[in-house]
Amino acid sequence: MADQRGIIHIYATHNNTQILLTDLTGSETIAKTTGGMETKAQHKEGSPYVAMKLAENIATSARERGIMEVFVKVRGHGGNKSGSAGSGAEAAIRSLTRNGIRILTIENVTPYPHDGCRKKKKFRGKSKK
Repeated sequence: MADQRGIIHIYATHNNTQILLTDLTGSETIAKTTGGMETKAQHKEGSPYVAMKLAENIATSARERGIMEVFVKVRGHGGNKSGSAGSGAEAAIRSLTRNGIRILTIENVTPYPHDGCRKKKKFRGKSKK
């Protein structure tokens, strides 16, 4: 219990949310939860309510290990897909503070392309004749 800080990685897409708690180096995983561990309805995995429950589980694990202060890294899908994080990211952060975890910084680590692959062409639907 000498070190009371950790890193929480939140990967929030529009279909799912994953939360990972690591030590300060990022090499040792302390706890991990995903949307599928909390709900069985696949269309609800990315919802804010499920993200809130995931953050509660992570906060409990953090308190058991003596971690009271965290750095938060939020990530969306990125690349040549959507650059914004899903709706679960904000709900997860709010839930962490409600459960007694002190957030030191929030950082967006979504990868963005430096003119890499070409985006998929837009789907234009079926033509009606």
